[in-house]
Amino acid sequence: MVIPAFDVGYCLPAVLDALAAQTFAAEVIVVDDASTDHTADIARAHPVVARVVRLPERLGAATARNIGTVATSGNTIVFLDADMVLPPHVIADLAVRACDDVVLVGFRHNITYGAEPLPGTPDLYADHRVRWRPPVGQPLMYSGLVLDRPIEGHPLDETRDLVDLGYGRMYYDWDLPRMVVTALMAAPRHAVIDIGGFDPEFGRLGWGMEDTHLGAKLIATGLYVVPVRQATGFHLDPPNADALWRTKLATWPATLHHYRSLLQAPMPRRAVAEFMAVTHRLLSRSEVFR
Repeated sequence: MVIPAFDVGYCLPAVLDALAAQTFAAEVIVVDDASTDHTADIARAHPVVARVVRLPERLGAATARNIGTVATSGNTIVFLDADMVLPPHVIADLAVRACDDVVLVGFRHNITYGAEPLPGTPDLYADHRVRWRPPVGQPLMYSGLVLDRPIEGHPLDETRDLVDLGYGRMYYDWDLPRMVVTALMAAPRHAVIDIGGFDPEFGRLGWGMEDTHLGAKLIATGLYVVPVRQATGFHLDPPNADALWRTKLATWPATLHHYRSLLQAPMPRRAVAEFMAVTHRLLSRSEVFR
């Protein structure tokens, strides 16, 4: 499990406690993206964490995930956001389905900061890929479509668990790569390395699209995207959720433009060599604990 973490002291203990309670044990690596709070100390002190890597400066979640990919040795990598609390069965649900030709996609149920206690079971339909209420009369974020009436869409249901996506097909604002969200996602480690991992430029530009781009590359190499409905966790909003969301949205046009430009370019020929060289250089400059 690779967990990129930046200033998540407010939620990381709950996330790690939930991993300690999983019915299937996994190696847990936390990559601290130069946090300014006590994130690294929390990770170092928790018994479920096998390794903590602290980056020398803030480089973004894409780079943090790349470092974690190199730092682990498992056949399957579960990418998990540092604000996702998982029910005890979720890692087992992913592990039993993991194989060399699939990307396993989980889901999230957003919880407002400070809401206690958590509901007993995460609601699959709280994920916007499952129940989707888009705005009317303004361009949609991804496709640019403008809807003239309100709808309650069900992208997962109405694409037959994504079977009807792929090959350029879309469901309004959704295509197959955009369904790949690394808040909770599993993929073969060798496949992630073979495509050169996450493009770190996304982290420099702002927020979003690095997981969609990873999904597009994995799909292009022949992997299938498989949703695992029961793999749904609680996503814990930060204290400043509204301000953070506005900041993220402000950078969306730049990351979307970068993503579109990458889709027009051929796959890099030396992806593996460059990926390993860059990540090992960064790893050598980082602090590694345990």
